[in-house]
Amino acid sequence: MKKSYETQLIGTPQGAVFRAKTDHAVITAYRSGKVLFQGNSPETEIAKWGTTKQSNHTAKQSTKKVKANPFNPPSTLFTNSHIGSDESGTGDYFGPVTVAAVYVQDHQIELLKELGIQDSKKITDERVRALSKDIIQLELPYSLLILHNKKYNTLQQQGWSQGKIKAMLHHHAIDHVVNKIADAPYHGILIDQFCQPHVYKRYIASEQATMAKGTYFMTKAEHYSIAVAAGSILARASFLNEMDKLSEKIGYPLLKGASNKVDQLIATIIKAQGIDSLDHCAKTHFINTKKAQAYL
Repeated sequence: MKKSYETQLIGTPQGAVFRAKTDHAVITAYRSGKVLFQGNSPETEIAKWGTTKQSNHTAKQSTKKVKANPFNPPSTLFTNSHIGSDESGTGDYFGPVTVAAVYVQDHQIELLKELGIQDSKKITDERVRALSKDIIQLELPYSLLILHNKKYNTLQQQGWSQGKIKAMLHHHAIDHVVNKIADAPYHGILIDQFCQPHVYKRYIASEQATMAKGTYFMTKAEHYSIAVAAGSILARASFLNEMDKLSEKIGYPLLKGASNKVDQLIATIIKAQGIDSLDHCAKTHFINTKKAQAYL
């Protein structure tokens, strides 16, 4: 198949053998042997390869029962009392990593929706700050943890991956909330997934910690869980506030993200204050530290 689409190949995604684009469809072939056809008229391309017998065989295979993942949240979780956690700052060169866990009761869900609580990445920084104040005024039980850059860099130098750092921050934030709510009922704990559940368990087990019963994982969880969305807003607002403090302290308006403009700012800071000054305001293991050398 790859040979037949040789002149129409495009960027190959991870786990795939090839991807091609024709007038009819985008064809992606995976190492597992499966081929995905997408586009305006994928049946035109499918007809070149499939037969009725093969198509029926594929359909038969697709009806096989898939073993339920115990870490996938039940749909009922989103409308019942639960705890959600999310983080901010992990992809930014400057600034700390912040994690927030929030407990939301079922009767508070509609109110939070009316306030406009949603994924912090979909709203402006100003709106994030305003909504974080609304959440705090509601006196929802929450825990907000800030891992400042100096401590972050120390953990990195000790061999901690960013994944382990995030896992431990989520674990502690959730643990704090569970202790705060005491015997209040909740139907589960939802973490915005950043690694596979078994990897998360391994991370926290390495620090003699265990995962709370009823913990679930889900990518883009803030789109479904109001508790995770609230955690997302609290974590992001805290990150923004910490960035303001760091900017004032270092004397430059620090940039979010990890772009080429960030590389240039790093070089400016190094020239003015020395490379050691980055330890207090940046995640120095990022490749940006090395890339900034081109601007010195």
